[in-house]
Amino acid sequence: MVAVLAVFYPGSGYPQQTKGVKRPPRSPPELPIQARLLRWPGHAPVIQEANFKRHAMTPKYRSCALVTRFADARVAESAGLLARHLAARGVLPLALLGESDHFDGEAILGVSEDELAERAELVVAIGGDGTLLYAAGLVAERGTPLLGINRGRLGFLTDVMPEVMLSSIDSALAGECEVDHRELLEAELLGDDGQTIRGLALNDVVLQKWQSGHVLDFETWINGRYVNTHGGDGLVVSSATGSTAYALSCGGPIVEPGLDIMVVAPICPHALSDRPIVVSGRSTVAVKLVDRADARAEVSCDGRLLGAMSPGGQLIVRPSGRRSTLLHPVGYDYYRLLRSKLNWGRRSFDTPG
Repeated sequence: MVAVLAVFYPGSGYPQQTKGVKRPPRSPPELPIQARLLRWPGHAPVIQEANFKRHAMTPKYRSCALVTRFADARVAESAGLLARHLAARGVLPLALLGESDHFDGEAILGVSEDELAERAELVVAIGGDGTLLYAAGLVAERGTPLLGINRGRLGFLTDVMPEVMLSSIDSALAGECEVDHRELLEAELLGDDGQTIRGLALNDVVLQKWQSGHVLDFETWINGRYVNTHGGDGLVVSSATGSTAYALSCGGPIVEPGLDIMVVAPICPHALSDRPIVVSGRSTVAVKLVDRADARAEVSCDGRLLGAMSPGGQLIVRPSGRRSTLLHPVGYDYYRLLRSKLNWGRRSFDTPG
């Protein structure tokens, strides 16, 4: 009796006999020419064919805006590489007018801020968190997905490292990234002349004094209830996302981004008892300047100036009902991100490495 060992060729549907052959084995099914070109020794043909199909598939997004600043040569290099990669995938790269001139020889379309918000189906911010916040402000009204490539310093929001940039872009185009919805704050600045200015913020709304060397006196009200009269440099009203930004330097807590809260944190308060507080994310926070002869402040949303504030005016911060959509690589872990950025998890006698 002859022992027969049968080995299944992937996708063939029949065994090949390796011992005691009684009939010539049939040829394996013909693979597409593109897949055959990817058959290197030691690699399973079906796996290579799957990789080819992933790159050849129709991308989820047809246009992608690249938002970056070219002052850093490393950023410019990453942006150029990414523009070529997107074009090879059949995705139209977009950039703001003026910035598009830096893409030498690249097929990239320069557009205005309004046109970018209208045409971009995906936004990639290359830089630090400030760059991503600027990009988020451009598309805040539309909720366009954002992916952050970290070429800055801390990078709590730009969490994709340069060495995995292209594979992360491919995952985004294939719809394989983790989707993270972040609530936006709305700031409403009521002027003493009756005019109203509105803005949106992913991180925080900041009230700060106009002149250095002067203490700013102001009142806070939450949901129509008086809270405190403060003396200091200003106030940060932060979302959970922004708890690792300006509010953190004011002594505020680190808050998991999924929690529906706001952090109200005084900036350099004169009274040591004037501490940050955490309130419901559904709250309405109102700020009024105390009437002083030199009282004047300015309000910003994610670092963008919204307007000036004088006694008789009022700043109101509330949930906007809109969300920004952040994309993360599969396996994203917020606590691992904190360990990386804040050097947690190291013993006192460990040397940084």
